[in-house]
Amino acid sequence: MSKSDRVDVYLVAGGKYHNIDHARLEILKLLAEQPRIKVLVGSDFSDIEAICASDVLITYTCDIIPTEDETRCLTNYVNNGKKWFALHGTNSILQFLEPAADGTPRVDCPEDNMSFMEVLGSQFMSHPPIHEYEVHVTEPDHPLVQGIPSFKVDDELYLCKFHGEHQTLLHTHWSDPVENFIRDDWMKDTDVQPVLYIHPYGTGQVLYLTLGHCRGKYDMQPYIEEYPVPEEGAWKTQEFYELLRRGILWAMDPIQ
Repeated sequence: MSKSDRVDVYLVAGGKYHNIDHARLEILKLLAEQPRIKVLVGSDFSDIEAICASDVLITYTCDIIPTEDETRCLTNYVNNGKKWFALHGTNSILQFLEPAADGTPRVDCPEDNMSFMEVLGSQFMSHPPIHEYEVHVTEPDHPLVQGIPSFKVDDELYLCKFHGEHQTLLHTHWSDPVENFIRDDWMKDTDVQPVLYIHPYGTGQVLYLTLGHCRGKYDMQPYIEEYPVPEEGAWKTQEFYELLRRGILWAMDPIQ
């Protein structure tokens, strides 16, 4: 197989408060379904030269923020025509604050790397407690979602502050305040919350899918020694796996 046939993918899977091992394994299994793909894996953006040499970037992270130099390289990577398939907490910066007087946890999402969020097209600001909600198809004729009906997930419902242009392909609804998070920048006139969107940046594109929460027994240390109930979120649904497969195929297809 020549390099012209091969698609080099760099997968960044790392971070806090999530079962990264589960997500990494499942994404690698899906990548292995494509014989043209060759994969490198990292836990952060420190191997930036290899990332920028890849054809495709895929990320499943939480609170993993690139340095200034890494951010500059990522910006150039997408701006110059590459594709980035970003999942779940890639756009998160988390700062745990002192609990409220009644013991309620308080979390801030500081806007510490705006250049990074502008490339991604959004920044996570809060989510309500995990609960079942319905995901709706916004553009039913788009190949990434065509034929997928509305479906329910028991997942984190991401509420984000958006940057730049978006083509929303999946959405859900939420407009109520969120107690544990101190930011309400996500609130707007409509209750429509994007779940899957394409964000053009320069001559490149980012495909962002907010679904995919998972958490295992030890993933909330040091705050909780043993998390009582494993959480699998959208990973329990066939629809999520179909979206991941289609996202991988989208990323493999060069921008014309």
